[in-house]
Amino acid sequence: MHSILPLIEAKRDGHALGAADIAALIGAVVRGEVPDYQLAAWLMAVVLRGMDAAETAALTDAMAHSGVRLDLSRIAGPIVDKHSTGGVGDKTTLVVGPLAAATGLVVAKMSGRGLGHTGGTLDKLESIPGLTVDLDTERFIRHAEHVGLVIAGQSADLAPADRILYALRDVTGTVPSLPLIAASIMSKKLAAGARAIVLDVKVGKGAFMTDLAAARALAGTMVALGRAADPPRRVAALISAMDEPLGFAIGNALEVREAVQTLRGTGPDDLTALSLELAGLMHVAGGTYATVDEARPALLEAIRSGQALERLKRMVEAQGGDPRAIDDDGRLPRAAIVHAVPSERAGVLTTVDARALGDAAVALGAGRRVKGEAIDPAVGIVLGAKVGSAVSIGDTLAWVHAHSAAAAEAGAAAVRAAMRFGDGHGAAPPRPLVRETILP
Repeated sequence: MHSILPLIEAKRDGHALGAADIAALIGAVVRGEVPDYQLAAWLMAVVLRGMDAAETAALTDAMAHSGVRLDLSRIAGPIVDKHSTGGVGDKTTLVVGPLAAATGLVVAKMSGRGLGHTGGTLDKLESIPGLTVDLDTERFIRHAEHVGLVIAGQSADLAPADRILYALRDVTGTVPSLPLIAASIMSKKLAAGARAIVLDVKVGKGAFMTDLAAARALAGTMVALGRAADPPRRVAALISAMDEPLGFAIGNALEVREAVQTLRGTGPDDLTALSLELAGLMHVAGGTYATVDEARPALLEAIRSGQALERLKRMVEAQGGDPRAIDDDGRLPRAAIVHAVPSERAGVLTTVDARALGDAAVALGAGRRVKGEAIDPAVGIVLGAKVGSAVSIGDTLAWVHAHSAAAAEAGAAAVRAAMRFGDGHGAAPPRPLVRETILP
């Protein structure tokens, strides 16, 4: 394109941009014709002025078409993708993917890495010895076809405009924009080729969206983008609580262990409940069951029979990992130090701050502060109590998994700071795990 300046000025002044202008802009970005300083100026104008529904749809479409789009048409059966907006201890993909695949769906999912306090599915999977998430397109489709479950990293040529825009947003203070967030997520989902999509939008202290109104707006926008796509997708969403960590484990190998426990039927109640809800919603979006409740018996049977766990092992082996690590968690990375954190007071836990514990796990090395930073798959935190638990002096609040005594002590201090106690009288009832659902 000749110049991006008119588009910067138009958005700066609050005008809506046409679909052709947005497509031309994204094309120029991918070709390297737009200087970073001008693109950053345009992004800031979007943050400050917003985008209407038509602009957001045009941006999503242009980004989805900025590179290759996967053709999954040779795969028989309902293909359903799932996306979470990120949280602390959110290992649902490791549970939901095998559950959905073991009950008749094909799960072909491209996931991301963790950044900041939110963990990434790829990082968790890579704690399994030998497993690779770097799959070319043919291998990705072949695993989806023959295993029914594949989880891989986004290829460089899939929605490349998103990668360029996000790298710049991350360093220019332009991440918090609903249209940009929605377009980023949905452009990748649309390019990845699934015919149905389920979105888990987190809300709370440990989520990007900290209030329900913002989470509701993001969920509604993404659902609308999927339904308006060409071809239209069947999109469903739920809004789930992320004030305290999901489950007990925070950290990559630790979360793999907990996901496996859940697939065995012995996992935490909240992780189990949310996983069943998400897998059921995937069946509704895929058209195999009319309601989540109708899908539930088949999902529970997949856990009871071991079929869901077996599907996880098949995926691990197909992607080069050691399937023995699923049955023998001693083959997963382990920290040198496991430090118990005793409670210094008695009472009922009223707060377990997900964001603070996520930051503490990053400080231990379980997450990254900047893209590309190496992480330690063994370290993290495993909670011993959650909101509503009655705690006595000396009870274990958490176990900190670390590689040095100093890191373990710092982690213990962070755990204590993240927890608040009350006497249990007059406490507000706990918020429901699933706040709202948008059916396809």
